Amino acid sequence: MYVLNGRKAEKIEAVTFADLRMQESDIEEILRSSIDMICDDEESMLIVGQQVKNEKNGRSDLTAIDNNGNIVLIEIKRDRKDIEGRKEAFEFQAIRYAASYATLESTEDLVKKVYAPYIEKYRSEFELGVLTSYELESES
Repeated sequence: MYVLNGRKAEKIEAVTFADLRMQESDIEEILRSSIDMICDDEESMLIVGQQVKNEKNGRSDLTAIDNNGNIVLIEIKRDRKDIEGRKEAFEFQAIRYAASYATLESTEDLVKKVYAPYIEKYRSEFELGVLTSYELESES
């Protein structure tokens, strides 16, 4: 990595999130509030859930809907040690979380179970007025 200083590029040492004393929750909040940082110019995502609990009491970090209407699960690992230190392969965790979303029967089910609680948690970021979180999403 380099930092530009005028017209000169100066090499800087790579640093990990662990080196910065950041937790997964810190990274999660950065992504939650700035999801466009992982999208390219032709795609966008809307965060619709955070720490969504599934039937096995697992929690997916962030849930989003992309501009094609696909559900996107975002699972955050702070660094390689977080992945290597797991009891099961990281990929199995992703498969389990994805399988739990397969039980959603409709868009309304997603709104009721995932998006409405998310809107309620971050009420100050939405213009709810007199509508409930579920009514707000139903209007869009």
